[in-house]
Amino acid sequence: MKICPSIIRDEYMLYIQLERNYSSHTVDEYKVDIDEFLSFLTVEGINDLHDVTYIEARLYATTLYNKGLARTSISRKISSVRSYFKFANTRYGVADHAFTSLHHPKKQEKLPAFFYEEEMSALFKACEGTDLKSLRDYAILELLYATGMRVSELTSIKTTDVDHDLSIVKVMGKGRKERYIPFGSYANEALNAYLTTSRPRLMKNEDHPILFVNMRGKPLTENGVSYILNAIMERASLHMKIYPHMLRHTFATHLLENGADMRSVQELLGHSHLSSTQVYTHITKEHLRKTYMNTHPRA
Repeated sequence: MKICPSIIRDEYMLYIQLERNYSSHTVDEYKVDIDEFLSFLTVEGINDLHDVTYIEARLYATTLYNKGLARTSISRKISSVRSYFKFANTRYGVADHAFTSLHHPKKQEKLPAFFYEEEMSALFKACEGTDLKSLRDYAILELLYATGMRVSELTSIKTTDVDHDLSIVKVMGKGRKERYIPFGSYANEALNAYLTTSRPRLMKNEDHPILFVNMRGKPLTENGVSYILNAIMERASLHMKIYPHMLRHTFATHLLENGADMRSVQELLGHSHLSSTQVYTHITKEHLRKTYMNTHPRA
C-alpha cells in the first residue's frame, strides 16, 4: 500500500499535539522540520514513504550540512524526521531503519543560561507596583522562579489548580503527566494580590478558568509571557536576552547551589530521566570554579 508522506505528516501533527500534549511552539518546530524533509522528497521524486532508504537519509543529512546549518539544528531536524518515521512505522508499518541508522552530529556542549540572585532581585524590583499589569507580571515572575515550571505549564494553569493553604500548584507536564509543585510565601502573596485585585478587573466580560490573562482578559499565551519578561528585563536594565526557560534553569541551579539533592530537583522539574537534570551540576561546578578563581589568594 502506498503511503503518502503529507498525509502521515498531518496525522503525526495531530498525534503530538493532542496525544503527546506538545506545546504549540514545539509542534510548529516539528512541522517546519518535516515539511523541509517532504520538500526534499519531492525534489528527489519520491512520493511513497516505503521508497525512502538509508541512501536518501544520508543525502538529506548532506543537504543540511551544505546549507551551513549549526550541528544542533541538524541534530534537531534529524530527530524530528526520525520521530515522524517512528510514528509511520507504528501506525502503518513503514520501515524506519533509514533514519534510525543515521548518526546524529556530535553536539557541542552548551550550558543553560541562568540568572544570579542579584539579577533576580533586579527583575523583581523592576516589576513592583500596584497597578493591574504590575500585579500580574509580578505574580508570573514569582511563580516561574518559585516552581521552575515550563511556560507551557504556566499558561495552562487554572485558578482551581492553585492551593493557597498548602502552597502547591498542579501542572500538566509533557506527555500529560500531572505533578504538584510547592511554592513559597513570596509567590503565595503575589498570587493572592493578583487574584483578588488584578485578575477580576482584567477579566471584564470574560469567563474562563485560566489563571493568567492578558490585558483584555483572554488567556495569556506563551508568546505573551515572553513579551512580559522582556519588558521586565528592559526596565531592570539587564543587558541580556531573556527567554522563559531561563527562569526554569535558574530555579534548578539555585536549588542545587543551596544543597538540594538531584532526585528532588528532577521530580520538581518533571524530568523523566535523571540525565536531563544532571546538566545543572555542570553549571554549579563552573560557578564554584569561578568563585574559587576570583576569591582564593593563590588561585
